[in-house]
Amino acid sequence: MLLLLGIVQKNGILQIDYMNRLCHQGMPMRQAILEANRVRLRPILMTTFAIVAGLIPTAVGIGAGASQRSAIAVTIIGGQTLCLMLTLLVVPVGYAYVADIKAWLERRRTGPVEAPAPAAGD
Repeated sequence: MLLLLGIVQKNGILQIDYMNRLCHQGMPMRQAILEANRVRLRPILMTTFAIVAGLIPTAVGIGAGASQRSAIAVTIIGGQTLCLMLTLLVVPVGYAYVADIKAWLERRRTGPVEAPAPAAGD
């Protein structure tokens, strides 16, 4: 579990950091999200495939104690696949929602812009 949580956290932090950098450079939020996902897709897939490929021999292993090691390997493979989906789908959607809520709260805090009142002599 700690391995999987650490990988999701690392991928999410790097993805959000890149999204923030693109937004600060003036890119619209939606475009920044798509660009960050495009750029970060390859490293995320490489990490996932390396872990899965490394655990396949353990998952299909035979011999003494293979059933316990196989169960753990299959669990990690499934969890890593879920982490891939979380990183590529949930993080960008959550980022968009949080950014929208933050913008809404900022607009609400500053209040509506009112037109100046007409002068008494007008």
